[in-house]
Amino acid sequence: MSHDRRLAAKLGRILVGLGLTETAVAATVAAPPREETLAVQTPEELPAGEVRVFLPPGGVRADTPLLVALDGQNMTAWKLAATLERLAAAGEITPPLVVAISATADRIEEYGLARTLDYAGRGKKAAAFQRRVLDFIVPEVRQRYGLRADPARTAIMGASLGGLSAFDLAWAHPDVFGTVGVFSGSLWWRGEDGDWRVAQRSRLAHRIVRETAAKPALRLWFEAGTADETDDRDGNGVIDAIQDTTELIDELTAKEFRRDVDVAYHEIAGGHHHESTWAEALPVFLKWAFPRR
Repeated sequence: MSHDRRLAAKLGRILVGLGLTETAVAATVAAPPREETLAVQTPEELPAGEVRVFLPPGGVRADTPLLVALDGQNMTAWKLAATLERLAAAGEITPPLVVAISATADRIEEYGLARTLDYAGRGKKAAAFQRRVLDFIVPEVRQRYGLRADPARTAIMGASLGGLSAFDLAWAHPDVFGTVGVFSGSLWWRGEDGDWRVAQRSRLAHRIVRETAAKPALRLWFEAGTADETDDRDGNGVIDAIQDTTELIDELTAKEFRRDVDVAYHEIAGGHHHESTWAEALPVFLKWAFPRR
């Protein structure tokens, strides 16, 4: 139990002892905070970014699911807290504890791929960032809140370049993450620069899936909006954001991932590359990732 909760409980007992009814006490004592900020150690080569925890309604148990959210500084725009409250109250999800990791000024270096740089040499700090998540943040949160280390109850999500990073973390570490949510993922990230044919064949997420021998135990959810962008590199009438996503799903199904079971795709008509669209998609992902048990 946190320090603030212990103080609230102690104050409640004092007020009851003074003759107040439990109803009056509930009105007098403020509800415990639903958000906490953690100071978490970080690898030396990385700046320290803010880590916030959103506590689930009803409290935390050993089997409470864990959701790691990249670009945690944007969770207010995603309406995360209100969405969790609403879905939990309606009995539509098993509410997770959410760890929101804020991006730093080195986001484009930290949110690249950990095992390979892109054609422009970006992603130099991705391995260190992923080590921060895997070796520092997740263990600290599990220890602090008494969460069981269970990949089936552990998910990660991100949008845009954060979606690429979330995918890379989950794909490489299914022993930690069992579910990943990719919102408007930067799945165009490529190893070579050139014409559209070069860009198409050198997309790195697609290559990673093709070159993985064994199918990881992972559930993958993708979102894209029809107004995510206007680029259409091969001129086929489908914007790149959608084509890159659906063609990555094709690669996954070739690895025997089952559509609508292991992998899901949510397309939003008129959806933009923006927090407002990702906030719209968030309840769909949460209900898929954390169904009511």
